Order: sequence, then C-alpha cells, then structure tokens
Amino acid sequence: MNLKVCRRADHVTGFLLVGLAMFLAGSQAAQAKPNFSGEWKLNTSKSEFSPMPAPEKRTDKIVHADPKLTVTTTQSSQAGEGTFEQKYSTDGEETTNELRGAPMKSTAKWDGDALTVTTKASFNGMDVTLSDKWTLSDDGKVLTIGRHIKAPQGEFDQKLVLEKQ
Repeated sequence: MNLKVCRRADHVTGFLLVGLAMFLAGSQAAQAKPNFSGEWKLNTSKSEFSPMPAPEKRTDKIVHADPKLTVTTTQSSQAGEGTFEQKYSTDGEETTNELRGAPMKSTAKWDGDALTVTTKASFNGMDVTLSDKWTLSDDGKVLTIGRHIKAPQGEFDQKLVLEKQ
C-alpha cells in the first residue's frame, strides 16, 4: 500500500513541476520586451497627422540592443528631404539629441511591452513636448507610435504606422 501512495505522490509531484515550469516559461515570455530593430516605412494612409501635413515618405532604420535604441530617420516633404539620428536609453536615463540645431532631451522607459518616450525641446523660443508610446504588433511587422504633442499653438495627437521592410 505504501508503494501505491509513493507512486501517486511522484505522479502529483511531477505534474506540479511540469505546471510550475510552464507557468515560469509563460511569465518570462510575458516579460520579454519587443525589439524594434529593422527598417520601417511609414504608411501614410494608415497614419494620422492632425493639423500637420503628412510627409511624402519616411523610412526609419532602428538598431535596438536594450537599453540602447538608435533611430535614423530619412524623411521627405514639401519642406525638403532630411536625415536625422536620435539615440535613447530605454532604462529611463535622459538622453540629448539635436534637431536643426535645437537640443532635445528625451527619457524612454518601458511600460509593460510598450515603450514610452518623452521629449522636450525648444524651437525658436517655443517649448514643445512630445509624448510617444511605441507598440509592436504581435507578428512584429507593424510599429505604431501614438504621439501627443504639446506646443504653444495647442495640443494634438498623431498616430504613426510604420511597416517592417
């Protein structure tokens, strides 16, 4: 009779260990942060620009080795074509980039599996704040950046939809 109890206990213990292993694997997967690396093209028809005009085209090349994130953007619009680079640290450390001679101070940090980036800059004496939320589709092929802009002219929202190439 003791042998049956031992076998049953071994079976229950094995079942619990398998369940625990599956739980731990699942929770580690849930904690994994997305990797934004790749070349991304802006889909202007799926994006929303609010009062600002849409660019004619935009490509972002992203190199992401957490906590380092580098974005090189090439964009063309009625104002011309330009390329600029921004570097972030996803651990919340403030970084400074420059756009058209103006310093931009950014803080990037994870909020679950979304990356939030807050950038403050001053252009011609006007303070501007960009609050971005980056999310990646489940298949990793669509990067959506929800952006709230606060400027002296007012506040508005944008949605940038970029597709992996």
